[in-house]
Amino acid sequence: MMTATRQNLIVPVSSLPVQLLLVVAGSALLWLSAKVQVPFWPVPMTLQVLAVLGLAAALGARLGAATIALYLAEGAAGLPVFAGTPAKGLGISYMMGPTGGYLLGFLLAALFVGYFAERGLTKRPIALFFTMLAGLALIYAPGLAWLAQFTGWEKSVTLGFMPFILSDLLKIAVATLLFPAFWGLSNLLGRSE
Repeated sequence: MMTATRQNLIVPVSSLPVQLLLVVAGSALLWLSAKVQVPFWPVPMTLQVLAVLGLAAALGARLGAATIALYLAEGAAGLPVFAGTPAKGLGISYMMGPTGGYLLGFLLAALFVGYFAERGLTKRPIALFFTMLAGLALIYAPGLAWLAQFTGWEKSVTLGFMPFILSDLLKIAVATLLFPAFWGLSNLLGRSE
């Protein structure tokens, strides 16, 4: 049986001020990841999926979900934190638009990936890859279901899945390759396992 422990996380802090700082810094990272456009085929990609899954794997379920919840609250309050904002709208109206389901999926994925990170799966690259892949499915499922309300099911797959799946799989592969280095750095900085 896998046991949950903060020592299984790259960032195993227990101090409340440090946890709050990590959540705020994580939401800022999410904001930045939404605004970065990387040229890719067939459409440019943002780095949000990488940030969501990476933060959850590093911080665990509780802090990972708190980070996503803060990010969503910032967006709901009208801050231009999401990809395409402010041009595509702000606040609740943006969140209720075609991409709203993906935003919900971010929270679900953070809880799922963070749960398994707390049980040590980020220490094993293959397990991390498949955990993040399942997390990605938790982003796409509500995202496509919500988008289908605007476009119909077939178009939701054409518009909301096909253009993005290749880049999202690449992001998961990058995270899987980077996490052993993060563990090495974490151990080098003096944390004990």
